[in-house]
Amino acid sequence: MELRQLEYFVALAETLHFGRAAEHLGIGQPGLSQQIARLERELGVLLVDRSARAIRLTEAGQRFLPAARSVLVAVDDARAAAVGEPAGALRLGTSTGLGERLETVVARLGEDGVPTELISTSTRARLDRVRSGQLDAAFVRGVDEVAGLELIPVWEDALLVAMPATIAPAGQVALRDLKGLPLRITARRNNPPLVDLVLSACSAEGFEPLLGPTSSSLQDTHAAIGAGAPGWTVIYESHAHLLREGRVVYRHPEPRLALTTSLAVPAGARIGGRLAMLLAACRAASDQFE
Repeated sequence: MELRQLEYFVALAETLHFGRAAEHLGIGQPGLSQQIARLERELGVLLVDRSARAIRLTEAGQRFLPAARSVLVAVDDARAAAVGEPAGALRLGTSTGLGERLETVVARLGEDGVPTELISTSTRARLDRVRSGQLDAAFVRGVDEVAGLELIPVWEDALLVAMPATIAPAGQVALRDLKGLPLRITARRNNPPLVDLVLSACSAEGFEPLLGPTSSSLQDTHAAIGAGAPGWTVIYESHAHLLREGRVVYRHPEPRLALTTSLAVPAGARIGGRLAMLLAACRAASDQFE
């Protein structure tokens, strides 16, 4: 049994797709298939069920996966110890609004024995730090391509409309019905993907929103809306789940608004060890809202 075989198997288990796993690993699909088959022969069990169009792990594969991850984490720790880095510490860039999903990711990593150091900063700083090696990975939203980095989509972040309880409808709120209300949203320079998404959606509904005063934080924006002045903003659904509805309530907009959250990792990063566990934790967090 070789380490690369464990790496290949974990990558396949994370993607459940030979083509995508081979692409992440930077190898050809035939080579991946051959190594997985060789590993199965050495173990004397089938790890992957190839009988259906969509592959899946067998019961043996499901049992073998956490053990394979543990071996790769141990190898990562040994490498870190050799160069004087803290063993097992995962440096993860975060941002506002990840809410319950981030809690799930950190809890899942803790259960797997991987301590996590969270660093919250701007999108540009997060990407620069991953590229320079100061961060192992970082969450980013609405980013499609970055030189020197690979972006792995992990979930869709739905947005809710936050508005005063005194004027909120009972169910969904149509964006066009917000035409006369000031929109309190951060300056575009702070979050271009979010601002562009909201303004484009309003334009598609036939109006340009009246921009209200901006605040330095989401907390201040909510306080202003809760004070009763007519207005609205948007908030990520996973973050809204951590807040109580009171003077401010949250409604699903029509049409739906969402941004893709991706995990930024160094280009060519090996999908094994702590990275594999991080991706598994992200999948668990994604499943919460499906």
